[in-house]
Amino acid sequence: MLRVRDLGITHVGEQTPTPASVSFDIAPGEVVLLLGPSGSGKSTLTLALNGLIPHALPADVRGTLEVAGLAASATSVAELSTHVGMVFQDPDAQLVTGTVLDEVAFGPENLRMPVPDVLARTEAALRRVGLWARRADNPDRLSGGGRQRLAIACALAMGSPLLVLDEPTANLDPRGIEEVYEALAELIAAGDHAILLVEHNLDAVVGFVDRAVVLDQEGRLVADGTIDAVLRERAEELHGMGVWLPTSALAALRLRRAGYVLDPLPLTPGELHAALEAEPVRPAGDDPAPRATVAERDATVVEPRATDPRVDAPAPASEHPEDAESNTRTGPAAPLISVRGLTVRRGRSDVLSGVDLEIAAGEFVAVVGANGAGKTSLIQALAGVIPPPRGTVHVDGIDIGRADARTLSARVGFVFQNPEHQFIANTVFDEIAHGLRLRHLPEDEVRMRTDALLARFGLTAKAQTHPFLLSGGQKRRLSVGTALVAGAPVLALDEPTFGQDRARADELLGLLRELNRDGTTILVVTHDMQLVAEYADRMIVLSGGRVLAHGPTAEVFADAELIDRAGLRLPPLGRALQGLTGHPELNGIARLSDLPGGVDTGGIA
Repeated sequence: MLRVRDLGITHVGEQTPTPASVSFDIAPGEVVLLLGPSGSGKSTLTLALNGLIPHALPADVRGTLEVAGLAASATSVAELSTHVGMVFQDPDAQLVTGTVLDEVAFGPENLRMPVPDVLARTEAALRRVGLWARRADNPDRLSGGGRQRLAIACALAMGSPLLVLDEPTANLDPRGIEEVYEALAELIAAGDHAILLVEHNLDAVVGFVDRAVVLDQEGRLVADGTIDAVLRERAEELHGMGVWLPTSALAALRLRRAGYVLDPLPLTPGELHAALEAEPVRPAGDDPAPRATVAERDATVVEPRATDPRVDAPAPASEHPEDAESNTRTGPAAPLISVRGLTVRRGRSDVLSGVDLEIAAGEFVAVVGANGAGKTSLIQALAGVIPPPRGTVHVDGIDIGRADARTLSARVGFVFQNPEHQFIANTVFDEIAHGLRLRHLPEDEVRMRTDALLARFGLTAKAQTHPFLLSGGQKRRLSVGTALVAGAPVLALDEPTFGQDRARADELLGLLRELNRDGTTILVVTHDMQLVAEYADRMIVLSGGRVLAHGPTAEVFADAELIDRAGLRLPPLGRALQGLTGHPELNGIARLSDLPGGVDTGGIA
């Protein structure tokens, strides 16, 4: 279905190709996972497969890229679309009509198919992704996850033999992710389709994919093989490159350092649980390092370490004895954020109804829930992105419903789910500098602070690039930088790790933790339950536009019935270690940072 030989793509204005010199094939029935750090050229490669590069997005394409025997660079996008179905990283980039039904029918209609066939394909695709009941809705009324499902349905309706999916489940809740991959598995089982998948959530796909193709930071091919050959046998190498690994693999690498024998490397919670149960329990004196129980660890003073934030970071500041003095309050403090009776309507429907919340200064709060629960609407109302009714939301004593834009930006920095929604300048440098210039700072100070922020987010080389020409991960880092530059006491982020490689996600989350320890209140909307377990002090669980639960993270995750009712899943590590009998010292751990084996060894988990 696909033949790639020595492929190199250089964007206009760039000097080096990404990807560079990549070769691989895809045959019918295969599901191939494309991995690599942010900026390695994964999304660029996918856009070349259906001819958007170079036909719509000019670039210098060298090497050979053939789809069904057709040279992609010499074949029109229209013809290639009958062979390659695309789901973009940003679903909004491919939605163009006024109803969900019309959106899915649009592709088959343009193939001039008979009307009954168009309608049959449309209905089958919408039922497969769970959107048939909303076929008359405007796509704009769907949640981010709903629009992601819609984009997948559009690709399925085209009937193209090769599906190219660029982070297709990034905006989906855990249950939705499972449903999408079940639908794709049914499609692959027929044997006449193939899938090329770019995905950072490896916990969801490790049992679905057959092969892994890995690019390095320079866009060069460094691995192409089975999941066992690539993820199990080269896990440490991939982790060092900044590539995502399944949570269970990260945990196993860390436990190996502590002396646990886990071979072959577990990739799923079930495999990790079984491997630990099968691993002999050695006398304490034979252990390479003493292993404390959860209770003993909670009573131990742990010195903070400046290491890999995702894997080796200490627990949040409020849970560390050494930080107790800085977090001690002399009495009840007024909440920094107060929400009373918040109701938000979209069209004729309430997306939030009667929400009451209080968030204290310095908290790290995760907002979670199924798609359509109202998560994005809630933090947008808290930040004034969508004006809440007057008197319902107060931040730092300010009525958000009455505040002007300058007052809002001084109180809350906001990072959109789609980074492009907040870009206004023509260069990366000016995008960061804009917020500083609005404060009438001297230009020398603007340049100094902008350069420092660009360096911190790895964007110095892109300073003069247009923001829209960045990779997905680079756009996300830029969007966070623009929100940080104003120094607001509250930072609200919608899916902050979307599009990030593992190293950059670690860096970003570590930065958020630093800001939090320095007093910034952090609000994060995310579907990543492991991220919630690692970083959030508290959770807000939404369901149907209402608060289903609000409390300390560990307490909320302890209520399995609540988690299931909310359409969520326990964190992968929590599932792996739940009910562990062979190693009681690990039973109940939900955070990678609480596992033994956290000595810094050059960033390896």
